[in-house]
Amino acid sequence: MTHYLDHDSPDLSPWIRRGDTVLWGQANAEPLPLTRALMAQRERIGRFRVLLGIASSDSCRVEHTDYVDFVSYGGSGANRKLTDAGVLDVLPCHYSQLPALIREGSLKVDVLLLQVAGPDEAGRYSLSLAHEYLLAALDSARVVIAEVNRQAPWAYGEQSLTLERFDAVLLSDRPVLEQLRTTPSATEQRIGQNIAEFIEDGATLQMGIGTIPEAVLGCLTGHRDLGVHSGSIGDGVARLMASGVITNARKTIDSGKTVAGVLIGSAALHSFVHRNPNVLMRSTDYVHHPDVLASIDRLVAINSAIEVDLTGQVNAEVANGSYLGAVGGAGDFLRGAARSRGGVPVIALPSTSKGRSRIVERLSGPVSTPRCDIGLVVTEFGIADLRGLSLRQRTKRMLDIAHPDFRAELAPVANV
Repeated sequence: MTHYLDHDSPDLSPWIRRGDTVLWGQANAEPLPLTRALMAQRERIGRFRVLLGIASSDSCRVEHTDYVDFVSYGGSGANRKLTDAGVLDVLPCHYSQLPALIREGSLKVDVLLLQVAGPDEAGRYSLSLAHEYLLAALDSARVVIAEVNRQAPWAYGEQSLTLERFDAVLLSDRPVLEQLRTTPSATEQRIGQNIAEFIEDGATLQMGIGTIPEAVLGCLTGHRDLGVHSGSIGDGVARLMASGVITNARKTIDSGKTVAGVLIGSAALHSFVHRNPNVLMRSTDYVHHPDVLASIDRLVAINSAIEVDLTGQVNAEVANGSYLGAVGGAGDFLRGAARSRGGVPVIALPSTSKGRSRIVERLSGPVSTPRCDIGLVVTEFGIADLRGLSLRQRTKRMLDIAHPDFRAELAPVANV
């Protein structure tokens, strides 16, 4: 039997126990009334653990660590404050590994909090803004509590739910969290243009999160019949779908469908996806599966980095000693693009940050993606295609795309 929670003061203590691990949808998919109630009731519940994805709200704050342990696969978004305070424990794993870790119990999830849309005329509730690893948690969590938000977009996905699937429900009618579009800088625009030049009509795109992917999309208005198969999508994808640039017509699988695991964008994206059968939400098991990615012809995987060394090793996690990024899905997609017929694995980044070169002799953080998985590295100064090159050849190519102010410093290391 499904219980209905009081909207104004939902009591979660009957459902959540001391020692539990709680998970919810990341970014805009966060069920805000539930997460805020959880933090407010933490003392009553007793110490528990929260498994965070990308955080878009301030629901989880440093002062909450008096009763809450926070762990996440990355330090982006609002997680930054937790990492800066040293209270976020980091789970270093490939994104594709998360569902198996949850199902097998290595990453045990006791309570799952969801934001859903619905029901539709058939009584089906949509997982709305996120599928990804939530499906694995649905299979294994002891308790599932859903916020049914009247303003959440009803998105098509590989799984819909009925009311009986929820142990408790909170009815709400609130604006969904959103990420407003940021205008790419001139440097990011040049990077976008460099990448757009080698994207063919009919290619399928995967894009990481941030302004560089949006800059790339902004440079593709003259392309035709592009496809999308990506862990996340934002406003740029919606705009190119609406204008007819992204049709998914030439995809070798999921023809006609933009496939994504999570929606991270503004209200315009949410409105576009609502009841749109051309957007299909899928689980991480599918979106990041190596065989699925290999079966997509001309897959162009575009991911960012904090720094890249002269041989192509990538640090996407730590900057200046602070954990800002994640291992994430970059490695999954880069390997998938390398296996794809006509695919291109891409790492894109500005050549400098705060007066320091991001093309470096030696990484200042961990190796998030090994050099054997790197194809193209792109900065505003050009493209270094490292495929098939020896270490000495790689260092020369990487020097060419470094900022001119740092080339003399890097040249002796590159043996040129």
